[in-house]
Amino acid sequence: MAAGPDSDEAGPGPLSRLRAAVDSAVAAGPPPGPARPGFWRSPLRGPWLTAVFGLILLFGVTILFVTGLLSYAAYNPDLAAVNDQTPGKGWLGFYLFSWPTSPTWLYRVTQGVHVVLGVVLVPVLLAKLWSVIPKLFEWPPVRSPAHAVERLSLLLLVGGAGFEFATGILNVQLHYIFPGSFYTLHFYGAWVFIGAFVVHVAFRLPRALRAVGPRLGEPAPGTEQAAGLVSPDPQAPTISRRGALGMVGLGSFALLVVTAGQSVGGWFRQTALLAPHGQDPGSGPNGFQINKTAASVGIRASDIGPAWRLTVRGGGRQVDLTYAQLAAMTQSESALPIACVEGWSTPDQHWSGVRLTDLAALVGLGTRTPRVLVQSVQRGGSFSSVVLGDQQARDHRSLLALRVNGAVLSHDHGYPARVIVPGAPGVHNTKWVTRLTFGEPA
Repeated sequence: MAAGPDSDEAGPGPLSRLRAAVDSAVAAGPPPGPARPGFWRSPLRGPWLTAVFGLILLFGVTILFVTGLLSYAAYNPDLAAVNDQTPGKGWLGFYLFSWPTSPTWLYRVTQGVHVVLGVVLVPVLLAKLWSVIPKLFEWPPVRSPAHAVERLSLLLLVGGAGFEFATGILNVQLHYIFPGSFYTLHFYGAWVFIGAFVVHVAFRLPRALRAVGPRLGEPAPGTEQAAGLVSPDPQAPTISRRGALGMVGLGSFALLVVTAGQSVGGWFRQTALLAPHGQDPGSGPNGFQINKTAASVGIRASDIGPAWRLTVRGGGRQVDLTYAQLAAMTQSESALPIACVEGWSTPDQHWSGVRLTDLAALVGLGTRTPRVLVQSVQRGGSFSSVVLGDQQARDHRSLLALRVNGAVLSHDHGYPARVIVPGAPGVHNTKWVTRLTFGEPA
């Protein structure tokens, strides 16, 4: 019979030599450096502290994921390609639904929670990673197929968490330095992260619950209960574990104080030291937060001057309106906030203008107003066009606004006309509107 690749007659085969090399390396013990237990000497590391941080993140990350899904749904991505540039989401969009217009504060609350909680959890995430650093270098690196799956999930978990938190914070601060669309990157990054998170929780939750339960003290180094986190040669402590937990909590509270004001708005905005445009958005009727200025998106004086026209299309008809003609139409009022994906929002502003249903009626579509493609004259930046769903176009509070708080819109707030829709993300309240197309494919 012919000798196989691992047959004794042909000498040790490649697999046998590899297995022998691995067994020899394991028997020799970990190499010098961070893989050796004595390398990590902090007396604070242990199952209890790691479990507490982990359980906090379990609760917080779950809320972050759910509010992130809601944020994605709020863009009505299934309506049209201009609403969503995420390619091939497939079944990852299984939960999508038409975003409601009531309550009007829904997106303001869900996105505010998403951003503020994400910032507040940064100290907890960093502390959790610090507490488990020895696990990243444990020896041998892989002990079994199940251990290999756990290690892979850990790599994806740490990488995914860093990616999601980093891109989210950069977006909040309006630093668009991504190698592509933030929405696409953050969307797929979230699914990779949550997949690894679920696997990690399945492996670690029972151990975490045991670690925070009744106990007689920290387990001895090298035992199964120590989970490779307890140093065999700890340094003298300078703070207790509960003291360290308190310091992390104090850091999270400080971030809450300097972040939440941009979501609450009003007077509290003065406390928002991390607000991307500062705490003072200006005074007067137009003195509330903006992201895109007219100059930043290439708006020229001629684009919004006397020659500006609003084109309304639909049902095979078209109407062109001057600013004076719009102002002569029946003016309606709505008290609505603006809330953006970056987490900031305003209190209710008092808008006045022409209802979208009244504009649809000009082309014979007022009774059952269909969805509408809104287009801006802006030349740069994202979201120069958006499609609003029929439930948004039909809401009596949805306006093509000409005035706010009793004054004509400023150029930066969208003069001569902007859309304002209850419950919609800020970027869907398109500014510098020049065309409304009802019912036709976008």
